[in-house]
Amino acid sequence: MKRYRHYNKGTAIILSCFGSVVEQDKYFKFQEYIQEQFKDIPVFTAFSSKMVIKELAKEGKVYKNLPQVMADVDMLGHKRYIVVSVNIFPTDEHEVLIRMVKGFKKFSLANIRYTNPLLHKTKESSLYLKNLDETICKEHKDIINLYVIHGVPVLDLGGLEAVSYTANFLKMINENNLTCSLEGEFPFYALKDAIKKDILQRIKINPNLKVQVVPMLLVSGNHYYKDMVDICEEIGEYCDSFITPPLDNSTKFNLLGQKEVREIFKNNIEIEIKKLGL
Repeated sequence: MKRYRHYNKGTAIILSCFGSVVEQDKYFKFQEYIQEQFKDIPVFTAFSSKMVIKELAKEGKVYKNLPQVMADVDMLGHKRYIVVSVNIFPTDEHEVLIRMVKGFKKFSLANIRYTNPLLHKTKESSLYLKNLDETICKEHKDIINLYVIHGVPVLDLGGLEAVSYTANFLKMINENNLTCSLEGEFPFYALKDAIKKDILQRIKINPNLKVQVVPMLLVSGNHYYKDMVDICEEIGEYCDSFITPPLDNSTKFNLLGQKEVREIFKNNIEIEIKKLGL
């Protein structure tokens, strides 16, 4: 087939990220990490949030979405490429990624695969969450952890079980763990009175307890500033509260900078490379 002769390059990796107006550099640092792990494979980055792309364009920063980057990689002549789902859960953003890849495969002659998101496999997810909980509790005694998950806006979405599992698992492994979301199941705005009552009952038993707000976000972007800080301040009206300090060398807590998170994404890429027969 004459058209296939233009596919004269090997494998490529495309990182499909949501994007952030204020923390975009976090994704590019992650790209540098992936490039370091796969030195012989070119790594590209795409962003799914049109809002982020448009806002950054006002600053003269030009970024592309996944179909645009796939078209670029295809035009460069890569025979194979792996689209990396840089998402926490297999929910809406991951589902859109799958549809884009499947649609592109209908006319591209390249062999295109996609990876799982961060919290997808039960064993891997359980071990990561257990390690995270142990790590953030190590430096603090007498702590209530309030894990805040972004969540999804509807209750019939694919992948929602992964969100529910995460919340339930965290509560089961540590009796001092509480969970809520920003806009999904059990949102803080609807549960804050119940959360306050729960916390105050615990403080009656142990007056030394403090509340640690744990942002379950890949990067500490607008949701960190607009939501996590507000939640922490609201809890601070009736007890001592703080946001979890960063576990990497950044200034704010985030998941993408954590060694364990990066390794899970790296392992997901390695699995797809093996499936390509390389």
